[in-house]
Amino acid sequence: MPTTLHDILDLEQPTIAMLQTSSLTSAVQQALERMITIGELAPGDKLNEATLAERLGVSRGPVREAFRMLEEAGLLTLKKNRGVYVRQVPLDEALEIYDLRAMMEAEVGALLAINATAEQIAALQTMLSSMEAAVAASDAPLYFQLNVEFHETLVSFAGNKKMFLLYRRLTRELDLFRRRNLSQQALLSNSIQEHSEVLAAIASRDPERAAQTLRRHVRNSRERTAQSQSLSDDAHDGAKP
Repeated sequence: MPTTLHDILDLEQPTIAMLQTSSLTSAVQQALERMITIGELAPGDKLNEATLAERLGVSRGPVREAFRMLEEAGLLTLKKNRGVYVRQVPLDEALEIYDLRAMMEAEVGALLAINATAEQIAALQTMLSSMEAAVAASDAPLYFQLNVEFHETLVSFAGNKKMFLLYRRLTRELDLFRRRNLSQQALLSNSIQEHSEVLAAIASRDPERAAQTLRRHVRNSRERTAQSQSLSDDAHDGAKP
């Protein structure tokens, strides 16, 4: 398990070198966001400023400021007189985000079918191959990470920086639900098949097909989220005395 700011960010150069181009607060923010993304900090977890500062090898000031920035980004929530917690996104809000994702990614698919370079399509194919290897190894945590990277790469290739920043903020709030959707081997197999179809649609240079394929993929994820939450609620109700 990563134990320092350097380890969490998975940097090859010394931390001090990284800080020459990025503020300490930004580095702490990235580290905390990474811990949330991989599930080390789970929704509902209370964050201890002093403990995290000691772990990351920084003073409490940058951690406090990173908390503020992550609260603005929708990943943390401050409860008055109680502390800072990893945000729990309500199901209805998550489903609304999926609807926004479907619209945004459909547009991205259409744009890439027209404008993607051969090098970009090759890069996506390489990522897809890594995802297939994760499925073969039944490595759900790795697949989750690669899945997020695949979609973020799609959006980044569209070339709209504002859309990418908005997309990234929205999807970070979905991490709990997306991770749950990819927790079983059968779901991983379904997911990788859908991603293969997405890439094939983009490579076909048919913008309508690419838009429809991405829209369907995100809507399928939305449906899996709703079903998963329903099953979870049923199990919770059944456990009540």
